Amino acid sequence: MSRVKLLVVDDSAVVRRAARDLIARDPGIELIGAVSDPIFAMEAMNKQWPDVLLLDIEMPRMDGLTFLRKIMAEHPTPVVICSSLTETGTQMAVEAMAAGAVSIMTKPRLGLNSFLEDESANLVAAVKAAAQVNVHRMQRGVVRTPARTALVHHQDHQPVHALSETTDRVIAIGTSTGGTQALEAVLTPLPRSVCGIVVVQHMPEKFTAMFAERLNGLCQIQVREARDGDRVMTGQALIAPGGRHMQLKRSGAQYYVEVADGPVVNRHKPSVDVLFRSVAQVAGRNTLAVIMTGMGDDGARGMQSLHEAGASTLAEDESTCVVFGMPHEAIKRGAVDKVVPLYDIAGELMRFSRVVG
Repeated sequence: MSRVKLLVVDDSAVVRRAARDLIARDPGIELIGAVSDPIFAMEAMNKQWPDVLLLDIEMPRMDGLTFLRKIMAEHPTPVVICSSLTETGTQMAVEAMAAGAVSIMTKPRLGLNSFLEDESANLVAAVKAAAQVNVHRMQRGVVRTPARTALVHHQDHQPVHALSETTDRVIAIGTSTGGTQALEAVLTPLPRSVCGIVVVQHMPEKFTAMFAERLNGLCQIQVREARDGDRVMTGQALIAPGGRHMQLKRSGAQYYVEVADGPVVNRHKPSVDVLFRSVAQVAGRNTLAVIMTGMGDDGARGMQSLHEAGASTLAEDESTCVVFGMPHEAIKRGAVDKVVPLYDIAGELMRFSRVVG
């Protein structure tokens, strides 16, 4: 198997030197360059195009976010962001993911050498995982919907029934790599009469609130980060907060979510399996479960539990997945009733919700 060609773009000499040392230890990655800004990066890429870019955001001559957008528009390439900005500026991290970054690592402003040494395994894993991503699908899968006006008063414009009516039908969605764009494509067309939605998107702590806020400005439905005890309601999508598990609970005829800490499951917190298993237990056949693009197998066992409980189960087709890992594992287990491309998933959600038109 050929080695992953990596280009590091960071104005920190410490990061560039550490990257050379760390990557040299792994026979699966070839460092083809380490440069200080995007202008030098473009010169290097004209000579040899990398399989993966490790990219900072704060740099001279051109910032990393501008460079990321340029790359994705001209020659889509897997990009791993490694920046101190994502520690305090989570909006920047959300913008980077929306622009096409595959994953994000937050580096500290102090103690870089020890951080890079401690995180070397995660850094190498992130680079290798990024090399498997189909960024062309990530780019073309997004459906752009204009944001509504007066976003500050978003909730005030919701019809009363969308905020007060509880349905006994639930939609549960699990996704990972490529999921930020895929969720935008699925949620933006949905009307306010769609069933209550609970979502696990693999994403670091603090990023999910900004991600939900961004989707809330694009969607007709209300989208927000879930809080412990939130009711699952028509016209609303609750996104599990990064670093916390989310489970579905039931009180009488009403569903609500429990958000709590717990051990990592399938290398993730939140975990799709944790959500799906809870939905299988309390909602069963009243559920439509959807598993979309993502690396690994998180959600496959939970999808099997849902299938056995009589839920309707749906997987994103390989033709539109950025990474087909999670849907593929669920399909292999015989846990999926129907496989559809990304652009048909919103319609399936509306049919399940009995939305006409």
